[in-house]
Amino acid sequence: MGIIGWIILGLIAGAIAKAILPGRQGGGWIITLVLGVVGALLGGFLASAIFGVAMGGFFDIRTWVIAILGSIVVLLIYGLVTRGSRSRA
Repeated sequence: MGIIGWIILGLIAGAIAKAILPGRQGGGWIITLVLGVVGALLGGFLASAIFGVAMGGFFDIRTWVIAILGSIVVLLIYGLVTRGSRSRA
């Protein structure tokens, strides 16, 4: 799958991760979608490097699960990092 496919997958995975996560992470939808792309790329890299999971095509369920889980992890980390900055403002 090419980089354009990963970007599209990441945008969709970021939106799904935002819908799954409870509470407010802040940053709005644009930040969420960018973090979704980062999460999809990170999830794909970690799945292939650590677990040896071969990435499928765009419509493969493994690819979607890994991208969504990666997006959730990145959104959680972003929420933890920005939580302190919102309370000081």
